[in-house]
Amino acid sequence: MPPPLPALNAAPRRVRWVLAAVSGAAMLWLVVAIQLFVNVDPLSLHRTDAVIMLGGAASERLPVAQKLQGELEAPVLVLSHTDTLGNAAADDICNSAAFPRPGLVCFRPSGMDTRSEAEIIADLADANGWKSLTVVTSSYHVTRAGRLIQQCTTADVQMVASRPVLSPGQWLRRFVIETGGLIDVSLRPECTDQRAGM
Repeated sequence: MPPPLPALNAAPRRVRWVLAAVSGAAMLWLVVAIQLFVNVDPLSLHRTDAVIMLGGAASERLPVAQKLQGELEAPVLVLSHTDTLGNAAADDICNSAAFPRPGLVCFRPSGMDTRSEAEIIADLADANGWKSLTVVTSSYHVTRAGRLIQQCTTADVQMVASRPVLSPGQWLRRFVIETGGLIDVSLRPECTDQRAGM
């Protein structure tokens, strides 16, 4: 005796349900990623003690940082100096400057990553008595970098996004990388020992 027809249709129905659930989860993640990594403008900006440009994509980030230095009456521009191809515009300024130079600080992150930058930024803020920092980085990097820096310093940190020009595939890649990075920052906070002593 052949099995009843509903049993034959159960497997395709289950597959359709799984595909619909996966598609829905992917769409939800995409909407959240756009909010976290694209639509990241601050509500307002205020005067600051230093404008800091994180390393990488300097041709995109540096003009924003330089403009903000004037607009926010920041006495100091701080540049991450990496001697990498993507950071050439900022590296050229650091390599050609005679130090000490009022209004310019260049630092080299030891690990060449955002965690190293966050630690150095916290040290600079402590050493110089900076209470307010404005940090410039690409929009996709603002959420994760802001969380890392805020884990390391008690200074007020306002994050400002520069706008990268990326293809849909490049944006998708950044969404995946930054989602993983946010999970990592949540599971492995930076500077926890230092902040415990503050």
